Amino acid sequence: MMTLFVALAMCTAALIINVSPADTKELLITTIKLDPYTMSRGSDLEGYCIDLISELARKIGFTYKINLVKDHRYGAMDPDGKWSGMIGEVIRGEADLAVAPLTLTADREQFVEMTTPFMQTGIGFLLRRELVTEESRFGFLSPFSTEMWVGVLVAFLLTGLCIFLVARISPSQWAEPESEEQSFTLLHSFWYITGALTLQGAGPHPKALSGRVVSAIWWVFAVLLLACYFANFNSMLHSDTKRVSIQSFEDLANQDVIDYGTVEGGSSMSFFKNSNNPVYRRIYQHMERGNSYVSTMDQGIRRAQAGGFAFIGEAVSLDLAVARYCSLTRSQEVVAMRGYSIAASLGSPLVKNLTVAILQLSESGKLSDLWQKWWHNNCVGTQEDQFTGALQPQNLCGLFLLLGLGLGLGVLLALLELVSKARAQAKDGKKSCCSALTTELSRRFGSAVESAEQESVEQESTDKSKA
Repeated sequence: MMTLFVALAMCTAALIINVSPADTKELLITTIKLDPYTMSRGSDLEGYCIDLISELARKIGFTYKINLVKDHRYGAMDPDGKWSGMIGEVIRGEADLAVAPLTLTADREQFVEMTTPFMQTGIGFLLRRELVTEESRFGFLSPFSTEMWVGVLVAFLLTGLCIFLVARISPSQWAEPESEEQSFTLLHSFWYITGALTLQGAGPHPKALSGRVVSAIWWVFAVLLLACYFANFNSMLHSDTKRVSIQSFEDLANQDVIDYGTVEGGSSMSFFKNSNNPVYRRIYQHMERGNSYVSTMDQGIRRAQAGGFAFIGEAVSLDLAVARYCSLTRSQEVVAMRGYSIAASLGSPLVKNLTVAILQLSESGKLSDLWQKWWHNNCVGTQEDQFTGALQPQNLCGLFLLLGLGLGLGVLLALLELVSKARAQAKDGKKSCCSALTTELSRRFGSAVESAEQESVEQESTDKSKA
């Protein structure tokens, strides 16, 4: 019985040793330089894959040494049946693990063990933002951005209130509040500036200098604003660039406005070449006819930035370009989904532990944090209007500043007119200027309240008499 117990204990210990990656030796890890997975930082390496290795080592408990792959290749089988790149190094025992954006494929799975994917990707396309935006039914609003329209509305409201206040404060506009009816009510003030905005005008017009200053500044603002609106609207209508809405591969295949292509000889090209889907076949035939391939991914991104070209490639790589270049966007549609995995030699006990650790990192949100760190988007808050030619508030900052100065000057002149009258009244009545000014303000603004109260009382009396 004791012998059986000892044997079971030894077997259990041997099993733990076999499955534990954290005991025997320092693991040799091979990777490849690719932004942002693995990059040089002086004599050290940094990037998504470097952080991933660190997290896995901390979670499982192993030490490691990272080497760059000697032939700078991922791994493919040559006609002699020999593997190159990182896959070849793992097969030959030159590395224990290959940690890089290695696509999980059936061919690789036959010669190495691969973990569950730590990142999902696929094939998408990259193009300028304005080509993805759907055409709006309210195209007449497109010359101005949303912020610009909000600015115009705020300017309209402030100007209406300013004319109303100036007309009420200025003695030249409203000399006798008790006996004279105020022509510039709040409703008429807004109606007046609306007429100016449509270049029609609406009387009566201000008589006081302060009111005329505000009115003149608003007319200048309105004329220049309308000139900018119609100029930009005309430019959009007669633009040489045809506007299309491209949101899927089918949209891409069904239009002839912009060209599209992918890296020649790459995996994306092979997918479209071997696909039986009619849409994907048309895309491949177009690329073949027009020879619209690019030699490198950087070249494809530059062509997409220039406009008139959609670059087809790996979705995660396109996302990196979108994060760095605000004029670009990636299609929502992603096809040919695939995953990036870690490779180990056949029968390696590391794979099970690594798979569990990757799943734990995914469930805890750590993989998402790494994605946010290395695919950080510098274009947060960027509005579509910046890429459609719509005018922004900063484009007409001087015009808004001119309006603000004019409104301030008008209010100041109205106050000076009132102060001048208060001083004259104070001199005639032998009282302080402040007292006269307070009395005058009370007459002008208190009368409005009294008038409203009187109208309310009269309405109640009318209702009672009818009852």
